[in-house]
Amino acid sequence: MTKQPIYLDYNATTPIDPQVADAMLPYLYDHFGNPSSSHAYGVEAKLGVEKARRQVAGMLGCHAEEVIFTSGGSESNNFAIKGTAFARRSHGNHIITSAIEHPAVLEVCAYLEKQGFHVTYLPVNGEGLVDLDVLEKSITPQTILISVMHANNEVGSIQPIREIADIAHRHNIIMHSDAAQSIGKIPVRVDELGVDLLSIAGHKLYAPKGIGALYIRTGTELQKIIHGAEHESNRRAGTENVLEIVGLGQACELVQQHLDEYSAHMQIMRDQLENGILEEFPWAKVNGSRERRLPNTANISFKGIEANTILAEMVDVAASAGAACHAEQVDVSHVLEAMHVPVDTAMGTIRFSVGRYTSAEDIETALTEIKRVIHSLQPEAPEQVMENVDAETIKLTQYTHGLGCACKLRPQLLEEVLQGLPVPHDSRILVGTETADDAAVFAVSDDLALMQTVDFFTPIVDDPYEFGAISAANSLSDVYAMGGTPLFALSIVAFPGNRLPMSVLGSILKGASDKAAEAGIAIIGGHTVDDTEPKFGLAVTGSLDRDKIRTNAGAQPGDALILTKPIGTGILSTALKQGALSPLEARPAIEWMSKLNRGAAEVMLQTGANACTDVTGFGLLGHLLGMMRGSGTSALIHANDVPWIEKAYELAASGIVPGGTKNNMSYTESSVVYANNISNVTRALLNDAQTSGGLLVSLPQPQAKAYLQAMQERGDLAVQIGEVVEKQERFITVD
Repeated sequence: MTKQPIYLDYNATTPIDPQVADAMLPYLYDHFGNPSSSHAYGVEAKLGVEKARRQVAGMLGCHAEEVIFTSGGSESNNFAIKGTAFARRSHGNHIITSAIEHPAVLEVCAYLEKQGFHVTYLPVNGEGLVDLDVLEKSITPQTILISVMHANNEVGSIQPIREIADIAHRHNIIMHSDAAQSIGKIPVRVDELGVDLLSIAGHKLYAPKGIGALYIRTGTELQKIIHGAEHESNRRAGTENVLEIVGLGQACELVQQHLDEYSAHMQIMRDQLENGILEEFPWAKVNGSRERRLPNTANISFKGIEANTILAEMVDVAASAGAACHAEQVDVSHVLEAMHVPVDTAMGTIRFSVGRYTSAEDIETALTEIKRVIHSLQPEAPEQVMENVDAETIKLTQYTHGLGCACKLRPQLLEEVLQGLPVPHDSRILVGTETADDAAVFAVSDDLALMQTVDFFTPIVDDPYEFGAISAANSLSDVYAMGGTPLFALSIVAFPGNRLPMSVLGSILKGASDKAAEAGIAIIGGHTVDDTEPKFGLAVTGSLDRDKIRTNAGAQPGDALILTKPIGTGILSTALKQGALSPLEARPAIEWMSKLNRGAAEVMLQTGANACTDVTGFGLLGHLLGMMRGSGTSALIHANDVPWIEKAYELAASGIVPGGTKNNMSYTESSVVYANNISNVTRALLNDAQTSGGLLVSLPQPQAKAYLQAMQERGDLAVQIGEVVEKQERFITVD
């Protein structure tokens, strides 16, 4: 069985406590009745629900009738905020919240702004705390609700909720607090806090996911947002989730009984972790208040290092990043941004959160891994990096935060930059920047032209040899797509020599060399630089007959569009990196990416084609869009005819979609018309950022039949996926 990493992400979710599971078990098998039914089965279920309500109320220090059950923290926040806003609209339309709330609050407020409400987002100081004076000055005669979280999920800062509630009540304003992160870690008693509404999320306190509760102080008016039968005192329609309600009740009872014990243990574990990190890296920065903070949360910034790179390499520890770094930008957490943490500090922020089951041994193991990774990313200590690194067990995708061609710059940004560059004027340039082709062609005689292309990217598979082979196949594809013959290649290498043994680089180069030999060429040199993550590719020189150049700009109405490899490699590569795809399941994608487009190109030259491009980082629709724009035509694509690799659809449906694919969807959106029956999952696949994808060939119908037949005889894939049509308002229609 694969060794599990040390879990230090309890603020994201908690496991179900065994005592909670035991309490739920009878309701899984025996007490399955509907609580609204009057027979014995229903009564048993009803008793379970009401016992749980008393358990939640006991923990909060309120009356049982003031607790309603919801599907989780998000629904509780929605009900509290929308319910108050719509119920009190006649009194005003102003809401106050903080800039560091969970999206389950911020997105609700953004929705209400579209409904005519005005929202003030309070700033926070460097510790993540709101200023009470600023809060009071923000109140207007129209203010009807203040919603401020009890404790922040990222940095753990605990807000002065009692003081905020007192201010609210002096002005006859309803006070709501999202207590999802604080319950089970610090005391949460509604009378001590003075709140009118308080949200609970079960999966944050060792109860199941998909269950929550909302405390509603007696006399607080809310407009119902889920309509149906009169469940939950006619506040929230829907047959009660008895099984999970029972679990939530038991979890709350455990908190009521053992809170001091839980809190003390978590603080000891948190301090052991935090002190260990700061002793080793005194320059690291702890974010949030050191005095008013959850006992389990350590939000630590490692300046100048990318958080997603840290997490990718820290395979033995499970934690969360405070920023996502992309090729063109750093997306800093809105919490750190509101706290004015500098970008170069925020970009290296990791949230560590311990829990009831964290042991001192876990912390020591985690510290060993954290120290190894941070030292490996610090050029000051390269000598510490190579210890205990076994080249045979390395998973290459863990050393990069980008994946293959999916980590390209956003198409929109790239186009903007390229438009500002001068267009070269040289009669010997046969194909240059005027098309979207990835290779340039230069005439050296009346009959002969040379072409040049370059491509490199980060690992999309774990095996170094396979990464090298796929990179080479991808680089050679640009030559094949234009009807050329590769002559030789140069390697382009970025390699973290202080993080990976040089034998890994040797394997990458061997994979590329073997693939180049398969193409009939040699790699005769190259260039290397030291980098924080591995990248590899080739600069390929090729030759071609001037009369047989194929660009992406010659498609004609009536042409058939043929694709020679299935799509979905970006999604599959992402799943592989996330551990959601087994090596066996990844094998088809690896084989397709390693396959040369040589045969498909040879058949294209034999049968003739009007246009051709290879499908890589901009996805099928992105490269098709370039072809249609260059040709002054439009295309009709039949989604059901487009081949994709097994499991790609299933994984995309589960939400595993790389950022490059999402960028592609945004890029093509204004140029594509989708039929109503084309799902979002299919749209993602059609835009999926491919690595070493197939050729997309535009051929007149007679040549298309010959092409399909020839490819079939070779045993190669070729599928007609659509047709070229006269220019329409949109470049692409997908049916």
